[in-house]
Amino acid sequence: MEILITICGRGGSKSVIGKNIRNLNGKPLIAYSINHAIEFSKIFNNVTIGISSDDQKILETANKYGVKTEYIRPKKLATDQCGKVDVIKDLLFFHEKKENKNFDIILDLDITSPMRTILDLKKGFKKLLDDKDSINLFSVSNPNRNPYFNMVELKYNGYCKLIKNSNVKARQMAPVVYDMNASFYFYKRNFFSKNYKRVVTEKSLCFLMDHVCFDIDHEIDFDIMDYLIKNNKLGFKL
Repeated sequence: MEILITICGRGGSKSVIGKNIRNLNGKPLIAYSINHAIEFSKIFNNVTIGISSDDQKILETANKYGVKTEYIRPKKLATDQCGKVDVIKDLLFFHEKKENKNFDIILDLDITSPMRTILDLKKGFKKLLDDKDSINLFSVSNPNRNPYFNMVELKYNGYCKLIKNSNVKARQMAPVVYDMNASFYFYKRNFFSKNYKRVVTEKSLCFLMDHVCFDIDHEIDFDIMDYLIKNNKLGFKL
């Protein structure tokens, strides 16, 4: 089985400037995902690690921590409007052409959501392989809010309504939902052959993490994550 691990980070983040290589508890944020990729590659055979970035500093940092690449992300795939699936797909095709082989599984490790363990990855991988009809799998966490009970959106007239039409009167009675925490995504190769544009398909699985996990979207997220790691509040070693 051939596995490609993708680590994707562009240089133009606006919410947290330079976050992909910004120091988190003493080392660049991207280093955590690189370390997970290298650790995963020691468990399974035939693993290739690919980096996708348009930013030279990110590529140099990746090289310093053990992953070198000839791939440079095209400008058209380095905009705010470009979806992650297209970014991964381009990197996949690059490595398949370069190495003259087809990959069976693609594992994407999101740089900005590094609160994962190798055990998470191993369990998620097994869950995907055990379901022959599945196309992909992504990590999730228990949510703080539920769209059937206390999440609303604005109607055209400016008034609010529940996101999901529901008569639920207590949170405990609401259907179970999860937060996609953006930490990792497994894809079978046919996901890309079928040309899906979104992660959630009719054959998607999710893997529920039993520990804290969130991604960095704002400055406060970076500060919170840094605090949790420095003060050993995670309950696991990152």
